[in-house]
Amino acid sequence: IAVVEDRLPGVNAAYRTSQPISDLSLALQCGASDSWSGLTANPLVGRVADEVVRQGGTVVLSETPEIYGAEHLLTRRASTPEVGRKLVEQVRWWEEYADRMGLQMDDNRALGNEAGGLTTIYEKSLGAVAKAGSSPLVEVLDYAEQVQARGLTFMNAPGFDPVAVTGQVAGGCNLVIFTTGRGSVFGFKPAPSIKISSNSTTYERLTGDMDLNA
Repeated sequence: IAVVEDRLPGVNAAYRTSQPISDLSLALQCGASDSWSGLTANPLVGRVADEVVRQGGTVVLSETPEIYGAEHLLTRRASTPEVGRKLVEQVRWWEEYADRMGLQMDDNRALGNEAGGLTTIYEKSLGAVAKAGSSPLVEVLDYAEQVQARGLTFMNAPGFDPVAVTGQVAGGCNLVIFTTGRGSVFGFKPAPSIKISSNSTTYERLTGDMDLNA
């Protein structure tokens, strides 16, 4: 209590100021995806991501197992061969890890994903990559590594929203855009989270946890 009271004058002296879009560093996330995610919410986020990049800002895609089977859509946009190779190396690490655990990378679908109409990991991955828009991939980072480059960046992380976002925000992201089809009450206190539903049914059911309906 004493520490908080000591710091309150400094907190109370803070005030809002206008900032350029170029200061944005967006964490791109999706969770509890359905068959609409890759058609509505995620492509919408992709257009937002492209505009932020065009304005000089940064967007960070994450969750390596969630792009499995669609990584070529990112490597072909790599700004340098080294950037593309680093992403491939991360995907290969996850393949080896899954093999050691007796698992398969192409079986990364939750029961909710299946109930929402996603039939394969490739459908899920194509939708996930749609969040990254069409900008060049300029940087590939390890988990929680500091984001240095402006533009589209990929951060290695497991396919679990809270863990992946923790790495993105630790790396410097100051705003989270989170899409969902089946519904999620995800929130992240260190950075504001904008929640986008891929369909009207989920939006109406979870109005208190949604910001936009794609």
